[in-house]
Amino acid sequence: MKLLLLKTKIPDSERFIRRCGYGKIFDRRSRQVSYARRLRHDLYPRFHVYIDDRDENWQFNLHLDQRATVYKGTTAHGGDYDGPVVEGEAERIKGFVV
Repeated sequence: MKLLLLKTKIPDSERFIRRCGYGKIFDRRSRQVSYARRLRHDLYPRFHVYIDDRDENWQFNLHLDQRATVYKGTTAHGGDYDGPVVEGEAERIKGFVV
């Protein structure tokens, strides 16, 4: 699920998503930064967000990782990109916008 949020409302996307309860992840292989919020004490399931700069908006690419990568050397995982749980988390994130 993709959320577009105005930069005028959220000047610092990292600070914002961390305020929403997400921790920073740095993937050494892809050199990409993302953010995750665990649902339990285990690593999975977890909400996972990538943030992209889209002119006057931040685009938050949100999904729910159900489990870790299954196949060695790939990024395949059990991810939900829509549905009531992901939509609920998107609404929760929107609730942090001032």
